[in-house]
Amino acid sequence: MTDAPAGFGDLTPELMLDALEHAGLRPDGRLLQLNSYENRVLMAHLEEGPAVVAKFYRPGRWSDAQILEEHAFARDLAQAEVPVVAPLPLDGAGGTLGHFAGHRFAVTPRQGGRAPELEDPEVLAWIGRFLARLHDVGQSEPFRARLAWNSASPAREARDWLRAHDTLPPELSTNWHDAAARCIDAIDAAFDRLPDRRALRLHGDCHPGNILWTPDRGPHFVDLDDAVQGPAVQDLWMLLSGEPDAARRQLHALLDGYESVREFDWRELRLIEALRTQRMIHHSAWLARRWDDPAFPAAFPWFGTPNYWSDQVVKLRDQLDAMQMRED
Repeated sequence: MTDAPAGFGDLTPELMLDALEHAGLRPDGRLLQLNSYENRVLMAHLEEGPAVVAKFYRPGRWSDAQILEEHAFARDLAQAEVPVVAPLPLDGAGGTLGHFAGHRFAVTPRQGGRAPELEDPEVLAWIGRFLARLHDVGQSEPFRARLAWNSASPAREARDWLRAHDTLPPELSTNWHDAAARCIDAIDAAFDRLPDRRALRLHGDCHPGNILWTPDRGPHFVDLDDAVQGPAVQDLWMLLSGEPDAARRQLHALLDGYESVREFDWRELRLIEALRTQRMIHHSAWLARRWDDPAFPAAFPWFGTPNYWSDQVVKLRDQLDAMQMRED
């Protein structure tokens, strides 16, 4: 991952329409911006046929090779009839990644749906079955260019970036960096205790907002922008919520569905708190990296305040205790 300014200042509606026309589509001028902080995503109506969704990638975040691996994974999943929204081939692009006026973009079919009801065990089992099928495809070959979540490296890189850019308030910097350092050691230790774990191509960001549900077809997955190489449990734990007893019931419903299709290595459950901690550190750095994008201060006004960092110190210390409990 590389640092870059927001990079969307010249991405006007006119430029986006021109990019779509350059790719062989015929937009009728109607654009609707969709929710996305990382990229610029919009629904475009066409003169003929159904509307499509266009994603303009944040400049500097991924290399072309990393984006094309995301697209290849989506294509592999679609060919295996795993319900995922895969990018369309574009005229003049020689594939699915378009280039126009310094911007890169992809276009997918528009598919509707609503948030899944994760309190329903049958819904969770259905999602578990589809995740197992996704992982069956994911094990067929590895990512070579995309990130790997097989150690504390993402958390370490995030911590180092925050330190190098002097992001924290001076009065909290020592406490946060001390807690982060101890967490990083604990994350590495958690992975080291499973030296023979299997790494797969994963969705990587499988939270409820990236699963759309239709009553007749069940779930389908969207947004492989954060696809990574890592343990299967990475695609499970973000679907768990609530008190510990409720989260355990949700996990067992997911795994009931998952294991009806594919075997799950139950030892990976020991990694959940390590992965949660890594995401917390990574998320803080992600917000800091994006602070020059006007969308971020507007959406996350609480970030960067002393209260935010003080709360993060407490949460990281709590995660140390949680990781120790997993070890015991």
